[in-house]
Amino acid sequence: MKRYLLIIFVLAFTFSVTAQEKAEPWFKDGEAQIVPAFENPSDWIRTDLWVETTFDTDGDGKPDRMHVDVTRPKQTEINGLKLPVVYESSPYFAGVAPETEGAFHDVYHELGAPGKGIVHPSVTRRGERPIISNTQIHTWVPRGYIVIHSSSPGTGLSQGSPTVGGDNESLAPKAVIDWLNGRAKGYTTPDGNKEVKAYWATGKVGMTGTSYNGTIPLAAATTGVEGLEAIIPIAPNTSYYNYYRSNGLVRSPGGYLGEDVDVLYDFIHSGAESKRAYGDSIYRDDEIKNGIDRITGDYNDFWAGRDYLNDMKPMKAALFMSHGFNDWNVMPDHSYRIYKKAAEMGLPVKIYYHQKGHGGPPPLSMMNKWFTKYLFGIDNDIEKGPKAWIVRENDANNNPTPYADYPNPDAKKVELHLKSTSKNEGVLTLEKNKKQGKQTLVDDYHFSGDSLAQLATSKHRLLFVTPVLKEDLHLSGLSTLKIKLDSSKPAANLSVWMVSLPWNKHPDAKITDNIITRGWADPQNYKSITESEPLKPGKFYEMSFDLIPDDQVIPAGQQIGLMIFSSDSKFTLLPKPGTELTVDLDGTSIEIPVVGGKKAFEKSIKKIGIFPY
Repeated sequence: MKRYLLIIFVLAFTFSVTAQEKAEPWFKDGEAQIVPAFENPSDWIRTDLWVETTFDTDGDGKPDRMHVDVTRPKQTEINGLKLPVVYESSPYFAGVAPETEGAFHDVYHELGAPGKGIVHPSVTRRGERPIISNTQIHTWVPRGYIVIHSSSPGTGLSQGSPTVGGDNESLAPKAVIDWLNGRAKGYTTPDGNKEVKAYWATGKVGMTGTSYNGTIPLAAATTGVEGLEAIIPIAPNTSYYNYYRSNGLVRSPGGYLGEDVDVLYDFIHSGAESKRAYGDSIYRDDEIKNGIDRITGDYNDFWAGRDYLNDMKPMKAALFMSHGFNDWNVMPDHSYRIYKKAAEMGLPVKIYYHQKGHGGPPPLSMMNKWFTKYLFGIDNDIEKGPKAWIVRENDANNNPTPYADYPNPDAKKVELHLKSTSKNEGVLTLEKNKKQGKQTLVDDYHFSGDSLAQLATSKHRLLFVTPVLKEDLHLSGLSTLKIKLDSSKPAANLSVWMVSLPWNKHPDAKITDNIITRGWADPQNYKSITESEPLKPGKFYEMSFDLIPDDQVIPAGQQIGLMIFSSDSKFTLLPKPGTELTVDLDGTSIEIPVVGGKKAFEKSIKKIGIFPY
């Protein structure tokens, strides 16, 4: 009897081991499911290698090699199982420079004048081989994917130099994808000749990541590299001009006053100290220094070369973008512009927006279906149906509301005009009001935007409001400001906020709880963002520009306010207070994107007969 029990036990154990070794991905409801045999980290095979690229950005006369790590189930070795890859690349994996005083540009100076020079801190590299990062692996390896990471050029153990949006940051991930498909070479060491083959890969790759890590998937996709089937960029920076400038104005990303491309270059350059001098001289101290133009803020060839919208023609990857409407670091226009272009190109596209700040991926189920569709080829219809998924104001991020597209197809532009009621205040009306005259504000960066919106009156801003909303009003898309103004100086900041009033004074409320959208511009660029000219005091200039895209339901009981001021203490250069901006109210208006159009707006304020203002 004992012999039979032993035989049964041995057979059962053997069957279990065999089943585990032959485990394969499986799918339910269009999603890759967790495979128990893939779950145990102690069974994962983790290795690192260097992939050879087609560029030399450290000046040693040899192609730069990128450091790559691989995490895969042991079944890819034991049983020859081939799996698709989820890939994340980053300049941050090996550490960054300290944000020391002086590392950022001085912002306390007149517009058009140079500020103090910046300090160039060094990065102390962290991390040990073979692990570059542990992101993504616990999500995707158990579901039947191989996960790889790579450090960007000039960071960590990758050779080369960072360029902050230069071509090498697109070609580096392309080389890794080429290696996964047998078109490029990988080596066991950064300088050796012993090759590594990706015999465990199907060749199909999906990329994802957040912020800079979300920019790199788009950068790779613009090369048109074969094998990159799908990308999910989360809060990506898609244009370094849009990140560091606004309509000709030198403007910092939120939370990083005084940052620019050269600051970011120093922040991420964690590569070998012995190779740093070449990159510093060629890129930071020449190309970047001469290209960023902090004097005029104009769009030029340097910025055009770091705008991925200009490089999208070869792109083939299915695109699923994610962004927060209250992301004032990498603002939501970055995803919007790429999403619209990809849709025009006929690529499979979806976009997910939430109401919070920087970062925030789509629900895992949606990401799973996206990768399952394009990497495993499972027909789950994820590419069909609603293109836009938006988290409504009080909902959890994993509970988005579907819409046919973004902006909402039912949104129509409603033009609102300015009517003066007192000094520096007024109302927004549907009717164009003649002979409203002019109003003047005095620049003073000591007054923050949120404080100006809360003041009953102030000489430092203009504020125009709608009637109190009697019903909720849904805005979706871009608001466009047309403005006619005069400056007392040859250069001035122009900042515009759309806010929801009265201001939320709840102790847990955030400043962004009342901000609908914002925008900034340089009046010197009234003709175009590529050409600026000094303003002549006493002369009025007309310009038009879009504010940051938004989708928000303004609740009944609130008023929509248009606030116009000059220096924005958290975003712009901060010149000496005193510059006067005079706005011609007859030549100024704003178009807001109202779901339901003019009728919905009228209904929300219960217009009866003649407009009450």
